[in-house]
Amino acid sequence: MLTALAAVARYVSGFSDIAAFVLATLALAAMAWLVSFATEQTGRRYGPAITGVMQSTLGNLPEFFVVLFALNAGQLVVAETALIGSIVVNALLVLGLVIIVGARQARDGVMRFSTRLPNDTATLLLISTFIIILIALSHSAGDTASHHAKTISIVGAAALLLVYVWWLTDYLRSDAAPEDTEPARLTRATSVVLLAAGGVGSAFVSDWFVDALTPTIHTLHITEAFAGLVIVAIAGNAVENVTGIFLAAKGRPELAISVVKNSVAQIAAFLYPLLVIVSLLTATTLTFSMSPVYAGALFGTAVIIWQVTGDGEATGFEGAALIAAYVILAIVAAFET
Repeated sequence: MLTALAAVARYVSGFSDIAAFVLATLALAAMAWLVSFATEQTGRRYGPAITGVMQSTLGNLPEFFVVLFALNAGQLVVAETALIGSIVVNALLVLGLVIIVGARQARDGVMRFSTRLPNDTATLLLISTFIIILIALSHSAGDTASHHAKTISIVGAAALLLVYVWWLTDYLRSDAAPEDTEPARLTRATSVVLLAAGGVGSAFVSDWFVDALTPTIHTLHITEAFAGLVIVAIAGNAVENVTGIFLAAKGRPELAISVVKNSVAQIAAFLYPLLVIVSLLTATTLTFSMSPVYAGALFGTAVIIWQVTGDGEATGFEGAALIAAYVILAIVAAFET
């Protein structure tokens, strides 16, 4: 119903830009429920690694199209901050909420999970941040390399994609059995079809979302940085927002962490570099060049999540600390031009 209303608001005159934007945002959130339910059902048949990768891939489809449409519309700041926002929303806000919910479900107040994925995610995020910081420092110094940010970004993107594929292959081979034996309510084919339908449906809604974004920014007098880092990032990652918390509340910490961490790893080491290469075909080229404040934010995020989840356990206090870090970054973005 929400998706249909969002479509009507996009293609039928008479709706305000803000109304169209709100309906598109709600439609993205509605798709999240569909994907979260299908993910849980799929997770009962496969291990957490396969399910997490499958869900994050489909869940990140809206983000891919949102950034692609923004680049084609010449909204470079929105595209850049949407990608950064997707990383920090999942790594700080969503992970923080998942940890708080998961810790409350544990008898001793400590959420426990395997350490490999959290540590691998931090490594992938640090490698991505390494390129971003180098380019930012080069621009600040005004050296010769600063004039070749596009070439450096393309080569760096290709290197990151190779590393991600290598990591993903090893990670999937090490997948464990499903966490419990409770029977699934849906057949395997139905679960996969629902996952695909939710992801593809979100892609269409993303186009309507971006179309209403620019006039909404002007009407509400918010910065493009805040729109990308907060509004677009949260809406575009609604799937992970709902799914991770839902799974943590169901007492499935391994799958909850897998969903969130896979999304962070995929955005940083796959989606971002892939969009750098794909943007060569759009009106605006995306590179790893960005404001030093956001380069610092990504580095800080990698260090924080490594500290919090690297030992395979987390408490509600640590979840709250992650959320606080996101709030601080959102306030900074509100004052960025």
